[in-house]
Amino acid sequence: MAGLKRKATTAKSEAIDNEYEIASDLQLDLSSDGESHGESQADSWDGIESDSDEYTITEDANGNVRYIYPEIDPVYDSDDTDAAEGENTVGNIPLSYYDAYPHIGYDINGKRIARPAKGEALDSLLDSIDLPEGWTGLTDPATGKPLRLSNQELDMLKQLTKNEIVNGEGFDPYPDYVDWFTHKEEIMPLSAAPEPKRRFVPSMHEHKRVMKMVKAIKEGRIKPWREITDEEREKAEEEEDIKRYDVWADEKPVPDHVMNIPAPKLPPPGFAESYRPPREYLPDENEKKAWQTADPEERERDFLPQEFSSVRLVPGYEKFVEERLNRCLDLYLAPRVRRSKLNIDPEDLLPQLPDPESLKPFPSTCTTTCRGHKGRVRSVSFDPSGTYMASGGDDGTVRIWEPLTGRQLWHTEFSEAVNCVAWRPGEACLILAACSGDEVHFIIPTALCTPAMEAAGKEILSTGFNSEKSTNEKAKWILSKQKDRISLSLGRTVKVLNFHRKGDYFTTVSPSSSAPTSSVAIHILSQHTTSWPFKKVKGLPQTATFHPTKPHFVLVTQRIVKIYDLARQELVTTLHPGARWVSSVSMHPAGTNLVLATYDRKLLWHDLQLGNKPYKTLRFHESAIRVARFHDKLPLFADASDDGTCQVFHGGVVRDGLENATIVPLKVLRGHRVMGQLGVLDLNWHPREAWLVSAGSDGTVRVWT
Repeated sequence: MAGLKRKATTAKSEAIDNEYEIASDLQLDLSSDGESHGESQADSWDGIESDSDEYTITEDANGNVRYIYPEIDPVYDSDDTDAAEGENTVGNIPLSYYDAYPHIGYDINGKRIARPAKGEALDSLLDSIDLPEGWTGLTDPATGKPLRLSNQELDMLKQLTKNEIVNGEGFDPYPDYVDWFTHKEEIMPLSAAPEPKRRFVPSMHEHKRVMKMVKAIKEGRIKPWREITDEEREKAEEEEDIKRYDVWADEKPVPDHVMNIPAPKLPPPGFAESYRPPREYLPDENEKKAWQTADPEERERDFLPQEFSSVRLVPGYEKFVEERLNRCLDLYLAPRVRRSKLNIDPEDLLPQLPDPESLKPFPSTCTTTCRGHKGRVRSVSFDPSGTYMASGGDDGTVRIWEPLTGRQLWHTEFSEAVNCVAWRPGEACLILAACSGDEVHFIIPTALCTPAMEAAGKEILSTGFNSEKSTNEKAKWILSKQKDRISLSLGRTVKVLNFHRKGDYFTTVSPSSSAPTSSVAIHILSQHTTSWPFKKVKGLPQTATFHPTKPHFVLVTQRIVKIYDLARQELVTTLHPGARWVSSVSMHPAGTNLVLATYDRKLLWHDLQLGNKPYKTLRFHESAIRVARFHDKLPLFADASDDGTCQVFHGGVVRDGLENATIVPLKVLRGHRVMGQLGVLDLNWHPREAWLVSAGSDGTVRVWT
């Protein structure tokens, strides 16, 4: 610091010496010129001007050099501004106060400013025609003279009217951004010089100043606090005597504005915010890791519940200020909307369904109960004419009943339980198929047939045995000597049997087969042949059926439904019911819809034209649904459940497909008893009438009309 002061003093002295040398040189030159021309020395100094525009060099009265600087021209906002000559100094008052006087004010010297003369109308017209430079047509209110503007002021007004920058020639308001150092991201520091030691050592000068202040405080020369004076003490006592009261005590409440919407209240704290929450609210290690790794927006809470033994051990909440800020931002920025509650009748939200009374006929009453089976009745079926109905059960018997009276007309016995019975389509003959164990038996009940029907049935069963024998060892066809019965042995328990609408083809499903590829088989009755069409099946097959109008085959596994084209041998579509276990399938006679029964208590309606997801999902049962069936002629379908009930529905389907199916619950049929957690195991519709027959685990067969 001392070196810098010495350099500044030396520079200043050198500047003064240079200044005197210049002045002495000029004085010598001017003295020689003055002697030759006879002019005074003072006159010579007046003619000399400095090269700089800041001052002029002359001689003072003593003959020394004098620097004359130009007069300061302050700006308008300067406090040292001198009033111009002739300017009215009356201040910011209206000139109408001087209407009764010949003058309009006073100048800075106190002299009156005469009122300017006004020309006549002709002079005004001539002035407007011959416009002088800077003419504005306005009058200066301070002087009463015409207000004229300079060219610079006129240009400024033009620029302002055009929204341009004033005096901005060559000025670019949006210059290109220039990186003053570099546009590249530097990895290393610009300077690798080590930090000086003075940045890590306490300042000695500050230490000396602090020690001086400490010494002065100890000696009493500096007092850390100022003593209260007598005046301040008296003033404080006077303020204590002043009576203080609530200035808003008598204020009247002002009602809120009509458009005011109160702020929504915060939800009350829950158990998770307690200092000792219940155990189920405390997160475990996995939940803590999941909460820490999740994004703040995806977290259910902004904090993790913690447990403390007492309230005094609860620390401060670190996010309190942040939550208060967010709350204030919501109140300040979020728009508020007052929503009016709609008084809507809940019934108006439900679809308008037709009255069940208008959808009659449908079964509603149990008219006939058939008893004779010793054990569960597994399957039941109406013959194509609707005259007889057959049933099969765990007692290994197949019985044929009369629907109207419930009288048993015919029966036969097998060595194993009968899982399925089905009549062959066609009224020309009576052929009953019964699945007992791993065999399928085709029987002609001769006691119920006319001679013509018996002959037609024997011809159908015996046709094909004269042809070449099949080498297939998995399926064996055996014809009885009386030619009234055929036995098909498959080597695995058959649970499902469904006929094609023409009666020659039928399919069997064995869900308990060890090989899924051999679970589903398609048979030809007239040729006594069997084929297994699937080399690979995903999932466990549950049931299968034929399409009622197209050469399609419907295969139902445990979770999906696949429809195949038998003519082209390709997959048509795959349905995804979304159920855990499908138990049964039934195709609508039109072939555009199907219904699925599931063990997880759901009845699924699929519209094949709407996609592979269920169109409707019906949940009305308390237990698993075993089977669902469509009526062949009427818009009815029903299902059977292990809760001992059958539910009848109206299923209206438009043939042209312009409207979706209409599903209306009609009736709940109760009558079967639940035994061993099993209820109704099978049901079937009358081919023409609105009659329903059901088979239950209580060993009865009931006819509902």
